[in-house]
Amino acid sequence: MATSSQDMKDSKLTFRKFKDGEHEWESNVEQIFKGDATHKCPTYVHRTPPCQGSCPSGEDIRGWLDIVRGIEKAPKGMTMQEYAFRRSTDANPFPSIMGRVCPAPCEDGCNRNEVEDHVGINAVEQFIGDSALANKYTFASGTDTGKKIAVIGGGPAGLAAAYQLRRRGHAVTIFDEREQLGGMMRYGIPGYRTPRDVLDGEIKRIIDMGVTTKMKTKVGVDIPLAQVEKEFDAVLWALGAQKGRKLPVPGADAPNCLTGVDFLSAFNEGRLKLVSERVVVVGGGDTSIDVASVARRLGHITTINEKDRPENIILGHTAHDVASSATRQGAKVTLLSRAAIEKMNAAQHEVQDALREGVQIRGRVTPVEVVLNKEGRATALRVQELSEDGKTPVPGSEFDIEADLIVSAIGQGADMKGIDGFTNDRGFMSADQHYQVPGKPGHFVAGDVIRPHLLTTAIGQASVAVESIEYYLQHKELSKRPKVDKHHFNLLAKLRETGLQPVEFRADDPEELRGTANGKWAIHNYEDRSANEIIPADKLFLAHFNYTARLRREESVPDSEEVLGHFRERMKGLSQEQAAEEANRCMSCGMCFECDNCVIYCPQTAIFRVKKSESTMGRYVDTDYAKCIGCHICADVCPTGYIDMAMGE
Repeated sequence: MATSSQDMKDSKLTFRKFKDGEHEWESNVEQIFKGDATHKCPTYVHRTPPCQGSCPSGEDIRGWLDIVRGIEKAPKGMTMQEYAFRRSTDANPFPSIMGRVCPAPCEDGCNRNEVEDHVGINAVEQFIGDSALANKYTFASGTDTGKKIAVIGGGPAGLAAAYQLRRRGHAVTIFDEREQLGGMMRYGIPGYRTPRDVLDGEIKRIIDMGVTTKMKTKVGVDIPLAQVEKEFDAVLWALGAQKGRKLPVPGADAPNCLTGVDFLSAFNEGRLKLVSERVVVVGGGDTSIDVASVARRLGHITTINEKDRPENIILGHTAHDVASSATRQGAKVTLLSRAAIEKMNAAQHEVQDALREGVQIRGRVTPVEVVLNKEGRATALRVQELSEDGKTPVPGSEFDIEADLIVSAIGQGADMKGIDGFTNDRGFMSADQHYQVPGKPGHFVAGDVIRPHLLTTAIGQASVAVESIEYYLQHKELSKRPKVDKHHFNLLAKLRETGLQPVEFRADDPEELRGTANGKWAIHNYEDRSANEIIPADKLFLAHFNYTARLRREESVPDSEEVLGHFRERMKGLSQEQAAEEANRCMSCGMCFECDNCVIYCPQTAIFRVKKSESTMGRYVDTDYAKCIGCHICADVCPTGYIDMAMGE
């Protein structure tokens, strides 16, 4: 019952929570050993690290780093290498390729950047993938469901979707218009970045799960879409974006003005072996870097037949004679970008590699016209300088850059021939948050055909689309996606893996309804917020971590004198010892990594190690709440931010 206003007036209010002088802070020693400092006690809270939060395919990066470094142990009978591979490929079936070419937004997000430098996540991922290929690890298919799914497109999104679908037991047929699978991983990225034996090995592992392929088959052209819809229970569109965009300036229809997509496709098919003497590439992203670097490697010859001009090879689908390249010389390659060099979309290490290889890069310029000769061929590209904002042209700043070949790498589009009913106003396909095609029940979509982005983005979208297909096949209502939509560490699954799972709860046992703190059917003082929270650096105790320089992979990047004819792989992998050393720099943000700080610094011995027979990843320490005085030291000294003073709130 509330106190009346009259009682408030008549009564002398003598209670004071604080007394005079209590605003002054006592010494740390007195504070620590003073009982009943607070009513709150520690809770162990699992959050998502920013590396994982920044990964478009949602890999459990912290998880496989902890496995490689030896903190999380593999199940009995499984090696560390295989366990790390299984954890990595739960989200992404291409660790070898991604470890080489992904621009690694995970490393940008890494909290270790607040100490000295990010963890070499890509390098460790390459180690995991290369070890898997060397040990011939395979993927297992799920129990047959009797459902059949058509996947249209055999690039990263289509292959990742096929992998996830087969894990669930669905039959999968991939339709692809090319001769070989791989999409942009094969036809858009040079082999010295994605070695073909590595790519073939990772693709074969997926096909060996029982995936059927129909190559050189374009749905809507070679086979009616209606036939596909009739034969399959669902359709996943993963067409990619394999049409390049021409420069939007006068003269861009000249025969020696090409797109970066066509250029790289001809090179990766083995047809293009020479370029012209003066090559100008327009772009600023990774594709433009690849075009420029390939052109530097190919070089040119002084006297060339009309039929052997690069544009005739690329657009005519013929091939250069290998013998004609014997006398080739270096080509002068210029890369133009609207952004300043340091702000280009391409990964900065790729930009620096291109400069080392002899590519001339000019930032803050925009093309205004292709200069033609009387035969209609391009002889130069007229450009205009831009102001510091990278948008505003500088009046009177136009100048010409001589060119024998101009390559536009300013964007890509989708080839929607034969499926016009699926095209949106941007020339791509639309998707809702579950990667369903709006207004097309049974049709799902993933990858660059939605919007061109990273390989890892396409792979992540494929995972979500497959989950949506699963709901569709089971006639279930789709729920809202998690705020942090990733592949998370699952403590309950880990406990089952180690034989430590909670006992079955029995509601008919009256003893189970009392004393929940001692109940063996629950995971106590643990909270999983990984689907809702990403842990920032200011939640960590950064002073715990010593300065440790990043262990960088060796790279074989040729200089301008060596680049001609240099097609060897650039990226050298880490040894097992080196991978473990680099993984050990991971701060395991949001998950205990067994440092013992909380046990050592607890003044009441309230925090203790779990018995070894009951311990596993995520269950290394526990708290005796009868001893805890709420001093919050454990939370203060926890390097990973795994402890919150939340019990009692």
